[in-house]
Amino acid sequence: MVQFPYEIAEDTRPRLGLITLQVDETIEEDFRRMIPQDKARLHVTRVPSGAELTPDTIAAMADDLPQAAALLPPAARFSVVAYGCTSGTTLIGAARVQALVAASVTTEAVTNPLTAALTAIRALGLSRVGIVSPYIPSVAAPIRAAFETAGIAVPDMIGFGEEIEARVARIAPASICAAATALASQAPLDAVFLSCTNLRTLEVIPTLEEQLGLPVLSSNQVLGWHMAGLAGLAVADLAVPGVLGKKAAQH
Repeated sequence: MVQFPYEIAEDTRPRLGLITLQVDETIEEDFRRMIPQDKARLHVTRVPSGAELTPDTIAAMADDLPQAAALLPPAARFSVVAYGCTSGTTLIGAARVQALVAASVTTEAVTNPLTAALTAIRALGLSRVGIVSPYIPSVAAPIRAAFETAGIAVPDMIGFGEEIEARVARIAPASICAAATALASQAPLDAVFLSCTNLRTLEVIPTLEEQLGLPVLSSNQVLGWHMAGLAGLAVADLAVPGVLGKKAAQH
């Protein structure tokens, strides 16, 4: 075989790394909708996760996070890598998630849905946010506590009481809309946050914002928005739904 000479051509697009749960069926598709392929390269790896979502199974993901991050292309230098689990970040701790990921992959920044949500809430100047969660109270309550610790009032929250992650991905968008509408009727709110990366939320955000007259945020929406901002992408280059899609990220 003749050895033929070749040149090296580096791709100048920002690289985004996403660590998603083994059971998540929603987040990867949402990211490819929000972040155009010609603006950034998206690399996805998965972390083992239990079929049932409990505080114990979520917290156990911390043991596998470094290996999952290490499975991202090692020759790539990432602009940002995200751990795609709202409840997981809350129970493991955002600082620990950042340390575990940063130790295993070359990246300029690390984020997660909780940090992204708080960043988005501050960027929009919100102070009273209701939460819709698919999960049982022991999984959902720590998210409320994390918001309140960050100085965000959570007047009320509503949940579907689900433990089986495969069912979360199949909760009908109409049910999500009904829950958000019920939540907004219970207490005065500045916004509604749809928690969980496995919920199908992107398609309902514009409709809900119009019906409720409030900003509507979701785990995947805020995470994609925050990652893009950390990577230096312009808001105009993204397809982030809702009022958040018009607001530049403030890090």
